[in-house]
Amino acid sequence: MVRIEQATEQDADLIAGLIGEVEAYYCGDDRPADAAQVRALLFREQPAATVLLARDGDNTVLGMACYSFLWPAAGADASVYLKELFVRETARRQGIATALMAQVRKAASTAGCSRVEWTADRDNPSALEFYQALGAEPQHGKAFYRIGPNT
Repeated sequence: MVRIEQATEQDADLIAGLIGEVEAYYCGDDRPADAAQVRALLFREQPAATVLLARDGDNTVLGMACYSFLWPAAGADASVYLKELFVRETARRQGIATALMAQVRKAASTAGCSRVEWTADRDNPSALEFYQALGAEPQHGKAFYRIGPNT
């Protein structure tokens, strides 16, 4: 049995550890993020993102989804941007990601958003297959860019 819950400030250390696992997944260092920074960004008056945690019956965290609201989406609509969907290796292929995505979609619907958007690495075939199994189609009309704030 898996339950999906919105993270609370008491989860900041746990989220910091998960971020280290996410970094390791992308070939970085498996070093926890700064828990104080996580706490400051996620649990302030205007949070940078919402984090959902998937927990099993023993309260062990199996994965997380992090999302933010964007505006405008289409016309004056809002959307949800899924920044990270991560399931721990030992919990993969057990429906955890599907449950997390369902909760993200529910949050978008509840907030009146017109869509959920995200990016995926082209060299991650299991993620691409998962998203296509959900019924999502790759969007070829956009290019993804990144730049530092002081560049």
